Amino acid sequence: MFITFEGPDGSGKSTVIKAVYERLINDGYSVILTREPGGTPIAEKIRDVILDNSNTALDARTEALLYAASRRQHLVEKIWPAIKEGKIVLCDRFLDSSLAYQGEGRKLGIENILNVNLFATENTYPDLTLFFNISPEEGLKRVSKDKKRVADRLDNENANFHQEVYNGFLKVNSMYKDRIQVIDATKSLNEVIENAYKIIKSKLEN
Repeated sequence: MFITFEGPDGSGKSTVIKAVYERLINDGYSVILTREPGGTPIAEKIRDVILDNSNTALDARTEALLYAASRRQHLVEKIWPAIKEGKIVLCDRFLDSSLAYQGEGRKLGIENILNVNLFATENTYPDLTLFFNISPEEGLKRVSKDKKRVADRLDNENANFHQEVYNGFLKVNSMYKDRIQVIDATKSLNEVIENAYKIIKSKLEN
């Protein structure tokens, strides 16, 4: 099974995915934890280019294509082989992030970004997506308070960009209601982890 975690910056999904991964391992499931962009050596190199604060000249379409290229490599090297072996794959971000960030945030069009990514991924969709819902304002407040986090090129975009990304996520959620489960990310961390875990367990047991 292929399960993705999505949400605006500061939604807490990266913390939650690690906690859920550990609980599933303890339950005896065969699980791998990975992230996008990245997840494999080649894809991580592409990640470095995308998120490097010094790459101010990076064109929006180039950015979108780099994400799709990184995603393709990630699938070929890591995700598809793991699924073939019967493992559960938990991935921090996937297709929906590109639709929100590049499709809506960069104003390239959700449909355009979807078409590029369906070519790159050979029409691969997650079996389940958890969307951690938090307003962009609240998410960015969390990011600014996180002393361990180094702000990357996308973190440093203006508030309007992050609002557009959030609007993009809401559009994507309405497009894929059967796949995407929305979790209130403003609740306590323990509650959010518990909610995510219960949704995934329910999916695995059905």
